[in-house]
Amino acid sequence: MLKPTESELAILQVLWAMQAATVRQVNEALNQKREIGYTTTLKLMQIMYDKGLVSRTDEGRFHLYRAAVDEASTQQQLLGILVDTAFQGSAMKLVMQTLGNHQATPEELDAIKQLIAQMEQNP
Repeated sequence: MLKPTESELAILQVLWAMQAATVRQVNEALNQKREIGYTTTLKLMQIMYDKGLVSRTDEGRFHLYRAAVDEASTQQQLLGILVDTAFQGSAMKLVMQTLGNHQATPEELDAIKQLIAQMEQNP
């Protein structure tokens, strides 16, 4: 599986949320977080198409793009790389670092506790 760059991941996140979008729609979504030129978005999406990260169909005068990689699989792959390289393979170090640097909501903490309970019941 291909490892998307940070910019490619931002585009994939837009496509996962929208399911299908034109370059202009993706560019407008990206510009809500930081300014990026239309031609830059177009070039990145063309590269992503060549790499197999997105698919596209002709819709008259424009292309409609869709993510060609699954969100959960991509997250799992990137998380595996992060755990292996930054945390020496330790999930505990990752969780401790994350919880120490991020103010978890009560709902997030409840979900974490529930996940731990499930894992303890089904080792």
